[in-house]
Amino acid sequence: MNNETPSLQDLQEEVDQWITTTGVRYFNELTNLAILTEEVGELARIMARRYGEQSEKDSDRGADLGDEMADVLWVLIALANQTGIDLSESFRKNMDKKNARDSKRHINNPKLK
Repeated sequence: MNNETPSLQDLQEEVDQWITTTGVRYFNELTNLAILTEEVGELARIMARRYGEQSEKDSDRGADLGDEMADVLWVLIALANQTGIDLSESFRKNMDKKNARDSKRHINNPKLK
C-alpha cells in the first residue's frame, strides 16, 4: 500500500487485512452499523461543542477531530467490504450523479449567495 496517498481500494484492503488477522473476523453487518452510529455520535459531540453552540467539556478539549473522522471511515470501509461494495466505484458513480443532478442547483440557490 502507498502510505502517502492510499486509494479507497488500498484502504479497503488494509481494513480487510486487519480484520481478518488482528480482528479475527468481521462483526455482523448490524453490529457494524451500530458501531458506525456510535462513532458518528462521538464525532457529532465534538463538532457540536467545538464548532456549535454547546460549551466544550474539559474531557473533549484534547479530542482529535481527524481521529474521530478516521474511526467513522474505518467502520464504513468495514461495512463496504463485508457487503461487497467497491467504494471507489460507488464514489465515482455518486459524483457523476451529483454533477448531473446538481450542476445548477446550488449556483442558483439564493440562500447560498
